[in-house]
Amino acid sequence: MTTILVTGGTGTLGRLVTERLRADGHEVRVLSRHAQPYAVDLRKGGPGLDAAVAGVDTIVHCASSPGGGDEEAAGHLLTAARNAGVRHLVYISIVGVDRVPFGYYKSKLAVERLIEKSGLGWTVLRTTQFHDLLVRVFGILSKSPVMLLPAGVKDQPIEVAEVADRLAELALGSPAGRVEDMGGPEVRTLDALARAYLAATGRRRLVVNVPLWGKAYRAFRSGGHLTPGRAVGKGTFGGYLGRRGGGRRGV
Repeated sequence: MTTILVTGGTGTLGRLVTERLRADGHEVRVLSRHAQPYAVDLRKGGPGLDAAVAGVDTIVHCASSPGGGDEEAAGHLLTAARNAGVRHLVYISIVGVDRVPFGYYKSKLAVERLIEKSGLGWTVLRTTQFHDLLVRVFGILSKSPVMLLPAGVKDQPIEVAEVADRLAELALGSPAGRVEDMGGPEVRTLDALARAYLAATGRRRLVVNVPLWGKAYRAFRSGGHLTPGRAVGKGTFGGYLGRRGGGRRGV
């Protein structure tokens, strides 16, 4: 039986990874800012982090914050992992972090580089955006009578459960470096995805595509965050919306 630490283990992805690993009979420690007994803020590190990694064979690093601090958090985690003799660190990243000059993507790429140079055995998996993320974004944008979307941008959302399955598989294997990307089964315009969301939630909104500017927008518009050649996901966005039951039951 392997002892595995999942950072961000109470989040959307980390919770599912934890469930899959435990179902396979492995001892799994969940690290997050509030999950006892391993309640640790990775941005601060400290003795709690050392205790969390002690005796751990593999770390699955799912903890992340679009608000910043990922590089600092990774630095603390990697130092603790080296000191504890951790064999393998698995990291979840995003397709296009090396092609799209968006702030959060730059941070994810920087963490990849830290892991590569850490001296630990490592595996990095990049995926496209989760269905859950699109629903959260569309939920915010649809609060207004006019739903504004960046013109000309497509997306390739993937089912988070499928990513969790892959991460659990990688965690139980040997360090593999950068593995093949995972993309959702369909590449669709944000306009089409937003209209599917509105139909599923019974909302009527005027959808307006707005041209933007800047290098990040141009990179998104050119599809730098997509991986059509690795459309390995099975669950579609429409299927996800159907399972949720739409806004009539509280999207």
